[in-house]
Amino acid sequence: MIIPLAQRADQTQEYYFSVKLAEVRQLLAQGHDVINIGIGNPDMMPSEATLDALTKSAQQPTAHGYQSYKGTPALRQAIARFYAHTYGVTLDPETELLPLIGSKEGITHLSLTFLNEGDGVLVPELGYPAYRAVSQMVGARVQEYALLEHAGWQPDWAALAELVQPVGSPNPTKLLWLNYPHMPTGAPATKELFDQAVRFAHDHKILLCHDNPYSLILNKKAPISLLSVDGAKEVGVELNSLSKSHNMAGWRMGWLAAAKPYIDAVLTIKSNVDSGQFKPLMDAATEALANSDDWHRARNAVYQGRLDAVHALLDTLDCTYATDQEGMFIWAKLPDSILSAEALVNQLLYEKHIFIAPGFIFGPKGERYIRVSLCVPKERIEEAVNRLQA
Repeated sequence: MIIPLAQRADQTQEYYFSVKLAEVRQLLAQGHDVINIGIGNPDMMPSEATLDALTKSAQQPTAHGYQSYKGTPALRQAIARFYAHTYGVTLDPETELLPLIGSKEGITHLSLTFLNEGDGVLVPELGYPAYRAVSQMVGARVQEYALLEHAGWQPDWAALAELVQPVGSPNPTKLLWLNYPHMPTGAPATKELFDQAVRFAHDHKILLCHDNPYSLILNKKAPISLLSVDGAKEVGVELNSLSKSHNMAGWRMGWLAAAKPYIDAVLTIKSNVDSGQFKPLMDAATEALANSDDWHRARNAVYQGRLDAVHALLDTLDCTYATDQEGMFIWAKLPDSILSAEALVNQLLYEKHIFIAPGFIFGPKGERYIRVSLCVPKERIEEAVNRLQA
């Protein structure tokens, strides 16, 4: 290259799955039948009405031009109806919603909008790697906070408070990333947890950023939004998407829900990055958000069957796991007889042609854990069990 890399590119590692999936593709090219139960890539179809809306909209001559930076009014109204029906939360579709190219984009936009170099960001010691990576890319200071396994992977609020650098200090703590139902542990969301988080944000003057893509997957109770808690809109924002809940991961349809000042601030950054989403995708997403409760129940019934098969797989490996996990992954602890998650992942990949995710990619505390995905047919999971038993 004629010029050197920027520091952010030089210090950022390639995403683990990007590297490992290249190995999977190489094995596939060699003719091996690899069972991939490591990735959260939904394999079921969106609803028929969603696909019909996409096709119909794409045939319209006016559908192919630039769109509003805020998305179509119909999409924002559909998101608002979805929040009212699903979470009991009232949102103004004109001022409190911002469609995104998948909620992952929102992690970057929120960080660019609110973080200066050196500002502190509270990141869970087990969590989506993008929280940490994006914070580092914008020059922020990652402050890792503990999750208590014995308390159902809830934050250690007392220890968390000790990490906070107050407003007015040279490098204040400004953001707290939260994600429940939690990935990778599957710990459920509760109103008590969100009440505590909102109080913490008020007390310490921190922006609470909640990432909520899993609330409709194998949920044991009614799904919950951070914004349903009193006072949450003053200190909190929520990312959500259709990727997991509506089988639309590749569509890249998500949104930010927040009070108007937060939406306006993020829009200032986002409007300089892209020029709006493809209208047929937004029209189809509008239709998807009207999927019936029966549609969601049918999807969860499929995941439940796969969950039973994954439990059999983990039992074969002598792993231990909680049975109250929510979302599309199962988090499991390795037995003492297995030396490391990385060794097990490589052994299974190259000897049994089964790919699972090691827990350490979600944080150092995951060193003795693995994560298994429910995004493959039950029969394939059962085939993986047969390979292990053989």
